[in-house]
Amino acid sequence: MAARGHVQDPNDRRLRPIYDYLDNGNNKKAIQQGDKLLKKHKDLHCAKVLKAIGLQRTGKQDEAFILAQEVATLEPTDDNSLQALTILYREMHRPELVTKLYEAAVKKVPLSEEYHSHLFMAYARVGEYKKMQQAGMALYKIVPKNPYYFWSVMSLVMQAISAQDERLAQTMFLPLAERMVEKMVKEEKIEAEAEVQLYFMILERLGKCVEALEVIRGPLGEKLTSELQSRENKCMMLYRRLQRWPECNALAHKLLLRNPDDWQFYPSYFDSLFHLMDQSWSPPKEDEHCSEGSVHHTVAEVVRFVEERIKGEDSKECRPLRGPHLARLELMHRLRERGCPEESLLGEPLELMVQFFGKFGDKPCCITDLKLYLHLLAPEQHVQFINHLSEAVPLGERGEEGFAFPDDTKALQRHLCVCQLSRALGLHHSLDVDGKLLLITELKAHYRHGLKFGMNALKTELQFSDMYCLMAAHVYIDLWTETGDEDMAWRCLGLLQEGLSHSPSNAQFKLLMLLLYCRLGAFEPVVDLYSSLDAKHVQHDTIGFLLTRYAESLGQFAAASQSCNFSLRFFHSNQKDTSEYIIQAYKYGAFEKIPEFIALRNRLNQSLHFAQVRTERMLLDLFLEADIVLSLEESVKAMSLSAEEDDIPWDNMRDNRDLTVFTSWDPKERQLTDEHRRRSLEDEIVWLRIRSLTLRLVASLAALGHVPSQQNSEMINENGVADKPSVHSSLLSQLNQTLQTAAQMAEQRVQRPFLGPPSTRLASALSSGSCQCQAAALQLSVHLQELETAGLDDSSELQTQICNGFKSLAVQLREILTKCKGDLLEMKEAKLQTQPSLLENLIFFVETACIVLWMASYCSKILRPLKTSLQRKKKKKKDANMAMPAVVCGFQELTGSLQDLLTQAQEHIKGQESGTTALKLASLTLEGNTQVSEDEASFMKAAMDKVQSSYLRSLQEVGDLLKKRAETVKNLKI
Repeated sequence: MAARGHVQDPNDRRLRPIYDYLDNGNNKKAIQQGDKLLKKHKDLHCAKVLKAIGLQRTGKQDEAFILAQEVATLEPTDDNSLQALTILYREMHRPELVTKLYEAAVKKVPLSEEYHSHLFMAYARVGEYKKMQQAGMALYKIVPKNPYYFWSVMSLVMQAISAQDERLAQTMFLPLAERMVEKMVKEEKIEAEAEVQLYFMILERLGKCVEALEVIRGPLGEKLTSELQSRENKCMMLYRRLQRWPECNALAHKLLLRNPDDWQFYPSYFDSLFHLMDQSWSPPKEDEHCSEGSVHHTVAEVVRFVEERIKGEDSKECRPLRGPHLARLELMHRLRERGCPEESLLGEPLELMVQFFGKFGDKPCCITDLKLYLHLLAPEQHVQFINHLSEAVPLGERGEEGFAFPDDTKALQRHLCVCQLSRALGLHHSLDVDGKLLLITELKAHYRHGLKFGMNALKTELQFSDMYCLMAAHVYIDLWTETGDEDMAWRCLGLLQEGLSHSPSNAQFKLLMLLLYCRLGAFEPVVDLYSSLDAKHVQHDTIGFLLTRYAESLGQFAAASQSCNFSLRFFHSNQKDTSEYIIQAYKYGAFEKIPEFIALRNRLNQSLHFAQVRTERMLLDLFLEADIVLSLEESVKAMSLSAEEDDIPWDNMRDNRDLTVFTSWDPKERQLTDEHRRRSLEDEIVWLRIRSLTLRLVASLAALGHVPSQQNSEMINENGVADKPSVHSSLLSQLNQTLQTAAQMAEQRVQRPFLGPPSTRLASALSSGSCQCQAAALQLSVHLQELETAGLDDSSELQTQICNGFKSLAVQLREILTKCKGDLLEMKEAKLQTQPSLLENLIFFVETACIVLWMASYCSKILRPLKTSLQRKKKKKKDANMAMPAVVCGFQELTGSLQDLLTQAQEHIKGQESGTTALKLASLTLEGNTQVSEDEASFMKAAMDKVQSSYLRSLQEVGDLLKKRAETVKNLKI
């Protein structure tokens, strides 16, 4: 901001040190420099704003806001102050204040192009489309440039997209936008490609496909040059929408003649053929077939066309193209689907696939290409097919181990492709245990042999033979799931660890290890694995669930908090970032991207993962801090948590999880189905509902602690504020209904593929009894509210009911603790066995104990004044033998039971810690596995050490929390 023209503004020179301090992150110095400058120059508004930025960055938000408002009320028009205030408001997440700033500036300097454009962009940040339209037109009147005019048109389109009433969009906003563009077309003022794109977008949204087609094929369409085949793609899309199948077919045919490898036009070509056949279309006798040229309307013509493309490719000496060969298989698949006898014209699928493998088997894409068409083979042809392919793989002489290895990377890729296709056909799965172990030995031998081809590879590059290692790991997982032998899981982890030592950037190794460690109940190694994946932007939403699902449930509270922050940071920055993308799209005329950015923002705001992480993070903070660091009421207040408000978009929830992130070659019957996805989503939503209602009920419990008496709450209700006890009761009934639904769902358990979505905590929460115990504790608070109203004298039945509730809670908690008993890690027949379900039950015990303690704390607040008034009555009557009320005795029993249970839990944890520490894993891996080499044993040992260390960390964190919770029981005396 310093030099303007040849003369430097003296204020710029004075402000420069503050800018430098802020840029270097030295905020305290910036504040001091600002104070120094303001003593000399009181009217230097920008210095005040820069000081406010320093205050904001040092956490003094309130002081910063007061300073900023002092300057903003003066309505500054100097560039420095305006830009500094814009930066400050953006950091405060208050973009709406920027609009007021520039509205005032534009009033004072009405002919400034710069301020008008800043005002437009400020409106864009907050999505004020109506005002954007007006600002765009005002800008165009001052400076008649096309971009400003089309900013206004695009703002009309955005009003149409965001309109609640679709009719309003179709009858008012879009027609007005269309007329505005038509005016420019008639005056021949259309200059840029972006303007034609916007015109096309408007016509498309209005459903005026014929008019849009005329624009694309006319002189305006000639401006569409930034994308290859942009006009042709748009024409194809419009022909499909208009169901003009002759034109669609002819255009696809024409484009495929030009480039036979352009796959996107083959589906259109085949689709149009079948539509023409269904309509019994025949070409006119005299005229041209259609405006795009000749049409292929019979299967014979299309088969001939595809065969000609293949012959054309075969006759060339340059690199062969896959497109025509894949088109033949795709056509065969479609003809078989329709039951067309012409399928035989194309030949035998087995021979065609063998031919394809002969040409492209040395390319990594060969497996993904052929996998799509394996269903064309009859089951009895599977072994024959693999034998044919094996013959086409050049391998060397058999070595000592009895395996023949490839001599170069192309032969390696061919052999690997045969192995992948064998697995995809189910040949690996049909082997017995010994057969699978032999297969693993072969795959490992090929993996280790293949490492020699990548000896000079960089750390960021993958080894040529990595996929052998991954496939062997998959076979180990098959053995683990089928036999239940956990030794297979340890071998699998050892193998993947070995793979990672040679190929540190292999994401598939890391993802599979991450999943295995979580299934074994160890979260500690997962954090480093996930951070080494270096997930970017939207991946925090699509694969973040792999991390956050297990974080808290495996007792790693600090890591769980960190994991939630990973994801939440992305979701919170998304709102701000999207606004910047939209502004850039306006600046550079990328109008068609703006609705996409808005859709992305909505998709992330409505994300299931976002709602889960938000809820789990708040619950975690309460479990760790409420009534330990701060009181429950203060903790709830600090989170701005309201029992009345539900900010989760249940009706528009988006499941953005990438459930195909793991590479898999499983046959179709073992793959993830749509039913698996649907059931997984249902489970996730029901579990989220339980957690969200629990969180809101805890917030409601904290609010109940503030309601002084029944009379006051009635007055509050009359004044129009929600009645807190009624909110609590409503949430309880919702929780009970949800638990009933959850119990029904838990009965219909579906076995999912190992590499499918991880199951929720729902089934284990119900089987442990923690959900039921938490609901009972929260229900008890309603009876305590009634007791407060009734008093101790006339409430013997209610007191008995509450006492029974206290006893029931103690029994339920004891049962949950019993389900935690057992060894997390133990040795069986010289093999290491894990029981992660015990750890998960221990976490349920901790969570439930926290909620029972909060209820007990609320109870003590109610009983204390009631007991005090009773003692006063005793003194007046001078009756020392007056019996203590049942509810007081029951409460004292409850606190005694809680103290006892927490002590038992701590002793159990200490026992587990000493038992886990005492396990000697070094001898274990070698003694138990005669088939394992020394190197493999060392990798297995490393994996076992990580699991052992993780269990100890979990036990330590859970033990520390229980110790703090046991301290809070002492404060419950009444």
